[in-house]
Amino acid sequence: MPYEDIHIKTIFPNSTTQICVVHQIRNASRYVVWKDKKEFARDIKEIYNAPSIEAAQAALNDFSGKWSTKYSYAVKSWENNWENLTAFF
Repeated sequence: MPYEDIHIKTIFPNSTTQICVVHQIRNASRYVVWKDKKEFARDIKEIYNAPSIEAAQAALNDFSGKWSTKYSYAVKSWENNWENLTAFF
């Protein structure tokens, strides 16, 4: 959990925080090789453009199934931050 999130939740325990999706995309894409970047980004877009939390979860599952072998860090990053990434739903 990021320092800011811990601090906010200490003061406002019922608050909801959200991780910046742009920063999450940049972080997840950091180690993706050039030839995969376009397809990888298109698959991530399915997650954050989903119309509902259920559709986003299904897109994450598809993303995980496709990329977890090759880019496990990127997939785990989305999975580990899921609660704070989907606060806007």
